[in-house]
Amino acid sequence: MPDFVHLRHKPVVELAEPRPLIVALPQMQSNINISRIVRAASCCGVRRMVVCGHAKIDRKIARDGADEITIEVRRTLPPVLKQFREEGYRLVGLEQTTNSQCLYDYRYESRSVLVIGHERQGLTEDVLQLLDDVIEIPVYGLPHAHNAATAAAIALYEYCRQHRDS
Repeated sequence: MPDFVHLRHKPVVELAEPRPLIVALPQMQSNINISRIVRAASCCGVRRMVVCGHAKIDRKIARDGADEITIEVRRTLPPVLKQFREEGYRLVGLEQTTNSQCLYDYRYESRSVLVIGHERQGLTEDVLQLLDDVIEIPVYGLPHAHNAATAAAIALYEYCRQHRDS
């Protein structure tokens, strides 16, 4: 039988360079969700986020992630997404839509922007029209969708699984 010893914290896995993944959020309803997304993104090696509106990061929730990620506050997402596209990023929305792809089958491009939907309204039509791809996470019970922060963590984890060293 293996001998397991509890470690409080293992050393951080060093990446050769910061991940070329950016997380973008519309104005969200909950600063708790934003703070949870910051923490999850930081754990995944993301170093840049764009948030809209009057986001406030709760440092007790985001923990060290609040110090590790550059957070840019913008008024709206469409102009930012257009700029990212010009810079060669693939724009990927996390939302349930008529033609969204299952996360299990989706292959992230390394240079991607992961756009998370608002907790209640999801992604607006003007944002959806700018996206290259839309992915969704299958749900096997009720409610019909994961919380925005939980869904973001799942999508971020899948990106890391596919791009372990980048």
